[in-house]
Amino acid sequence: MTAHTVGEVMTRDVVQAHPATPFKKVVRLLDHHRISGLPVVDADDKVLGVVSGSDLVRAQAHRDGCAPPSALTAGDVMSSPAITVHPEQTVADAARLMERRGVERLPVVDEADRLIGIATRRDLLRVFLRADDDIRRQVTGDIVVGALDLPSEAVLVSVRDGVVTLSGRVERRSQAPELVYAVWRLEGVVGVVNRLGFRTDDCAAPARLAPAGKP
Repeated sequence: MTAHTVGEVMTRDVVQAHPATPFKKVVRLLDHHRISGLPVVDADDKVLGVVSGSDLVRAQAHRDGCAPPSALTAGDVMSSPAITVHPEQTVADAARLMERRGVERLPVVDEADRLIGIATRRDLLRVFLRADDDIRRQVTGDIVVGALDLPSEAVLVSVRDGVVTLSGRVERRSQAPELVYAVWRLEGVVGVVNRLGFRTDDCAAPARLAPAGKP
């Protein structure tokens, strides 16, 4: 099985700001590049936060009358700390992080936390645009037959709008969660329905023997 990584889909040419970048310049950057947010980095390219259009609007709505927009900077209005990812993380994991934290973009950083790219919701969604038949073939060929060494007819795989339904019987009970987990991590899969049975319960606790001399 292959899994696309964040490094494969991220945008490398990142529009960015520094903490001292004026409010109005941030607005112009967003408008000129037609983007909805950008990372804020320090002199070493380490990500300090992210500024989005929502942050700018919020700053305008809550500023007091003594602080005109021209006095505000990216550092004043950014959301911090930034939620970041590393290039080797899978697209699926990044998409789940994005959904869980309610953000539209994830700065991508190297091992020293320096900015090397950015992954937007649109970047990640491109990977999930897979045909149901393509997903079904990968589940059957790569996982059922390839990874679990089961006959292809042992598990019936059906896919509709990215939701995979697994039915049939695996050899051992422990194979069922293993199969579900492997399918869930495939790109393009948005849900897994488990209707699997099993032939042998290898998860049952072994029977305890009574001490010698006792019934």
